[in-house]
Amino acid sequence: MRAFLLALLYPAMLLALYCAFIFAPREKEMGEVQRIFYFHLSAAWLCMLAFLILFVFSIVYLATGERKYDVWASSSAEIGVIFATLVLITGPLWAKPVWNTWWTWDPRLTTFLILWLIYVSYLLLRSNMAESDKKYKISAVFGIIGFIDVPIVFMSIRWWRTIHPVVITSSSMNLDPAMKTALFVALAAFTLFFVVLLDLRVRQQWQDYEISLKSVDL
Repeated sequence: MRAFLLALLYPAMLLALYCAFIFAPREKEMGEVQRIFYFHLSAAWLCMLAFLILFVFSIVYLATGERKYDVWASSSAEIGVIFATLVLITGPLWAKPVWNTWWTWDPRLTTFLILWLIYVSYLLLRSNMAESDKKYKISAVFGIIGFIDVPIVFMSIRWWRTIHPVVITSSSMNLDPAMKTALFVALAAFTLFFVVLLDLRVRQQWQDYEISLKSVDL
């Protein structure tokens, strides 16, 4: 299964690049810089997905106390922070030529920056605590509480006045059909990339955990 996913990943990413840079038409007002959108939104979707997985497995860990659920939660958090960082990099690159500024304290940008800080803090907290049930429980509680900001980020452009574009509405997507196709291809390819990364990181963490158990037994 793992080999099958890897075999799919390479052509999927090439197809996403083709759709973003060649198949999708040039946006009339923003021009070529708009093509960052396909990667920016995909990264945003995946960091939200990662933090949702962290939220769910943190709850399951507190309910069961089984270490494997903490491994899934922490692995997802690490990958989520990577994609959140990509959002914060691609966003200003897109904003500068369009808004004439790298950053503005827009509700969407501000709430997302807070989200990034929350999960960076989660990782720092874990890295500064010794391996123990206490560490896993505190991390789980932190991950659950931190998730509160995820729906706030999503709804920020609907609750407050903002210059951030609204792509997905309750009735449709404000995109040209070819752009919509390019977006869906990018989302599918990047989601596959996320699944592969998560599988690799979970396996690595679990192997490290098993090695630590063996060293204690010795």
